[in-house]
Amino acid sequence: MQLGAHVLRNGLFVAPMAGVTDRPFRALCRRFGAGLAVSEMVSARPELRGTRKSRLRREHSGEAGPVSVQIAGAEPQMMAEAARLNASEGAQIIDINMGCPAKKVCNVAAGSALLSDEPLVARILEAVVAAVDVPVTLKIRTGPDPSRRNALHIARIAESSGIQLLAVHGRTRACAFRGEAEFDSIAEVKAGVRIPVIANGDIGTPEQAKRVLDYTRADGIMIGRAAHGRPWFFRELLSFLNDGKTIAPPPASEMRAVVLEHLEGLYALYGEELGVRIARKHIGWYTRGLPGGEAFRREAVLMLSAPAQLAAVGRFYDGLSEMPLAA
Repeated sequence: MQLGAHVLRNGLFVAPMAGVTDRPFRALCRRFGAGLAVSEMVSARPELRGTRKSRLRREHSGEAGPVSVQIAGAEPQMMAEAARLNASEGAQIIDINMGCPAKKVCNVAAGSALLSDEPLVARILEAVVAAVDVPVTLKIRTGPDPSRRNALHIARIAESSGIQLLAVHGRTRACAFRGEAEFDSIAEVKAGVRIPVIANGDIGTPEQAKRVLDYTRADGIMIGRAAHGRPWFFRELLSFLNDGKTIAPPPASEMRAVVLEHLEGLYALYGEELGVRIARKHIGWYTRGLPGGEAFRREAVLMLSAPAQLAAVGRFYDGLSEMPLAA
């Protein structure tokens, strides 16, 4: 799959997730086989660009390319300026968010709220594509609500505006993350446009990934919540999709090394105090379903220093069997 000058090694994408897909997490997912990892959403609002949160979300130093940055906003020229800023800071792909259902995003008419205003969608896409020399991609949902699934109309607008790749989450804005994702709309989009289409939503196993690809004929899949605490999930996907082989989760020793590396990356990016706080949710995801994992999660949230977290995580994994562990 090619995006501008960039050739992606496969069609496995890491979904942009606020508070999750920062530089350390993206690096791990890429190492385990993801073809592209999109950054956390960055607001286009000028008054937010200088905040610590925004600066950290735009931190890409040392990251393997191509670097994809997602921007969000509701005003065409503001979005165009945000695209130019991020491209000047090293973004090699600009992704536009029209899929987030969060109230704080939709309340300012951004994210998936934009799907209700197709003319505005066109103006935003055209302004951003014209503003930068790098490829521009788009993420959407299937429509504002189940009575108005307009994903195909949006996809055709995107294609005519110069968008080079489209990711579609199989729920509407109104659905948020409730119920099951539906893939008929994604199949319809794939059949109706010539640009690559990536399917997203409720893909939690390699078998589900294959079913979605076979049903929709999509060019790839985007993984979100299934990668929480499982950056090695992309290795499992590649094995099954390429060779039909199911591989076991990593042994405890490999998990230990991955988790410790992830925590060190969080401390380096955010500083110790904030890094320790952010690490707690990742520790919970990593240890979910493991023997003693729930008790350890409760213990981990009480730790206030990086050395204490690292030592405790090391002890936890040292105490697990070296035999392959269930997912």
